[in-house]
Amino acid sequence: MGFIKTLAIGAAVAYGINYVTKKGPDGKSIIDNLVDEAPEWLDRAKKYGELTLEQIAVRAQNFKDNTRY
Repeated sequence: MGFIKTLAIGAAVAYGINYVTKKGPDGKSIIDNLVDEAPEWLDRAKKYGELTLEQIAVRAQNFKDNTRY
């Protein structure tokens, strides 16, 4: 039973690799598109991280100002 399970998982992985590396009508694969768009996604993530840190700093300052010891 373990052999059949391993065989099925291996076939699924092989199909997945074949699917993402197969060239489309435009001559590019899914992997090629991901690699081309990765720098843009990285820039977006950095901007989101900076915005989130700014929001956390403001909330921390508000909490510090409004807390009495």
